[in-house]
Amino acid sequence: MPLLLLDLDNTLVDRDAAFHAAVADFLAAHDLPNSDLPWVMTIDAGGYTARRKVATALTDRYGHVVPTAAVRALLDSGAANRVVLARAAREALGKARAHGWTCVIVTNGRTVQQEAKIRKTGLDRLVHSWVISEAVGHKKPEPEIFQAAADAVGVPLPGAWIIGDSPHADIAGASTLGLRSVWVTDGRSWAQDSYQPTHIAEDVASAISHVVRTS
Repeated sequence: MPLLLLDLDNTLVDRDAAFHAAVADFLAAHDLPNSDLPWVMTIDAGGYTARRKVATALTDRYGHVVPTAAVRALLDSGAANRVVLARAAREALGKARAHGWTCVIVTNGRTVQQEAKIRKTGLDRLVHSWVISEAVGHKKPEPEIFQAAADAVGVPLPGAWIIGDSPHADIAGASTLGLRSVWVTDGRSWAQDSYQPTHIAEDVASAISHVVRTS
């Protein structure tokens, strides 16, 4: 069975939109200005800023009025409680499985948080398995995490496709391993010269459909 490796945040689910909504609720709940929302999103950097650094920045700015537990709750479960799986993505995964693809989520992050997203959206019933960087001790784009994904389902890694939104974590990882890839643009333009995705798609549903259609 061919192997399809899929990123989670901002690929299968819109993590940034979920976190944006969580931050808006957090600011409103503590009578903080909504104009601070862009600042928090910038500090967060799409989830790539280390959690401790985001926590420190929020505590430094709001610690006089916001309990530490509230900051911790925002960072631990704010996005996880609000993520949704788009119908188009759900249908595309079903189509891939119907065509014999073995689908595995490969994501950086903390195990509890990422598994909460996977289970809340029902992705646990739509993919064959998942691997999370904290659990396996390697982060994308390190080859070991992709190999762990293949090992989790007993499918060889050579010949796999990787779908993701991160040029560095997903597409560079695929390039290093000699695997085909689809970059999910979310309206951005490709800006790397040293490596290229095999294909570019606007969203994950289109990316999955391309893989199924051309392989």
